[in-house]
Amino acid sequence: MTFLRIVILTGVILGGLVLVWRIAPAKSQLQVVQSGPYFPVVSGFNLNRQEFEFPRDFKRELNLVIVPFQQYQQNTVNTWLPAVQEIEAAFPGFIYYELPTIYEMPVLSRTFINEGMRAGIPDQTSRERTITLYLNKTEFKSALEIPNEENIFLFLVNRDGEILWRTTGAYSAEKADELVQVIKAAR
Repeated sequence: MTFLRIVILTGVILGGLVLVWRIAPAKSQLQVVQSGPYFPVVSGFNLNRQEFEFPRDFKRELNLVIVPFQQYQQNTVNTWLPAVQEIEAAFPGFIYYELPTIYEMPVLSRTFINEGMRAGIPDQTSRERTITLYLNKTEFKSALEIPNEENIFLFLVNRDGEILWRTTGAYSAEKADELVQVIKAAR
């Protein structure tokens, strides 16, 4: 191999590493600060590569957090989206987030997953509100009293992290009505 080829190859490798370093999501943080019905402190990156820490970065007074654990659960998440978008339009103090929750993994794996999700989601609002968590799922589930990963979990959380309402599974009119009643009572 000639010296020039070695220099070019080295430049390509270093360039690739710099690119991965710039777009790689950092390891998520998980901290249980309060016991009881409170959302733990968690951090992650959205699909626009912006870092968030919740509950600190909740944008509204009432925040619906949708937590899927498996990729196939996106279909269940999608059953909720039309309803929560309507609720958001009706209640200015309400917003929703998706927090896909995955085990801790190496930086290249996190980058691969986040960039794959980013490529598959062209909608800007969805990219902004999808914040992937790479953390100790056992501790996370324990903090939220989540018994298993068989379904999605939804939490209505105020800006202080207090959980005001929770449910699991696919959308139903009864669950949405219950959510709206809690929102009205909290205003």
